[in-house]
Amino acid sequence: METERLQKLLARAGYGSRRTCESIIEEGRVTVDGQIARLGDKADPTQHRIEVDGVPISRPQPMLYIVLNKPRGVISTTSDPRGRRTVLDLIDIPLSRRGEPVRLYPVGRLDAESEGLILLTNDGALTQRLTHPSYEHPRVYRVLVEGVPDAATVERWQRGITLDGRPARFDHAYVEDRRHEDAWLRITVHEGRKHLVRRIVAALGHPPKRLIRIKMGPLELRELAVGKWRHLSDEERRKLREDVRGASSTRRGRPGSRRSSRRRPSRGRPSSSKPDRNRR
Repeated sequence: METERLQKLLARAGYGSRRTCESIIEEGRVTVDGQIARLGDKADPTQHRIEVDGVPISRPQPMLYIVLNKPRGVISTTSDPRGRRTVLDLIDIPLSRRGEPVRLYPVGRLDAESEGLILLTNDGALTQRLTHPSYEHPRVYRVLVEGVPDAATVERWQRGITLDGRPARFDHAYVEDRRHEDAWLRITVHEGRKHLVRRIVAALGHPPKRLIRIKMGPLELRELAVGKWRHLSDEERRKLREDVRGASSTRRGRPGSRRSSRRRPSRGRPSSSKPDRNRR
């Protein structure tokens, strides 16, 4: 096996996202053959003794991808100081080759009172890409609100309002079902601002009574019952990776991004008048 950067090896061994593993290295908690490692160091886990806090890391674990239908009242974190149930309490966590529970992390958190789709994985690199602020994958929710919004209100939600001095809007919204004095909405958003959906619907006089995430990027709950979980299929994993790669390509091509900006001419060398063929 060839040498790889330590943060990548730690992420594959289940110590968190690539960014989290970089922090672990910077804190001086990682050693290679007894020497404190530095960020940027490489190692081969088959040839070197790599330890975190004095404990040898396990061989890279097989990648796991799990979809959970989170019930209301369950916390979407790996632990809770108040002793509340977390998403990890609802799944059968497999054991690693060392006989220890595989470290799984939730992607796309939901607040305690919200329900629906949560992705759990030990793929640190994928977690980092999915949770990066610039990865704007669509999320679809079913929301039960007080009252029945009229067409003008739905149009206003899609046109946008102001929250904390910043614009906020739904990509799509419509009334899916009317129930006496309440209504079920289906809402699509890209932005991941905290409590965004709850705050937008409440801002125009329709406080939420129930919120369920049914889709995140290419992943869907389908018929998964509340409190149940399942492994992603091969097709779902393929679509998820394609979605991440596609989002990365889009970010690189956006005007104003570092890679899409026009290169400055080198000092002492006149800039060429020929068009840049890489800019499209």
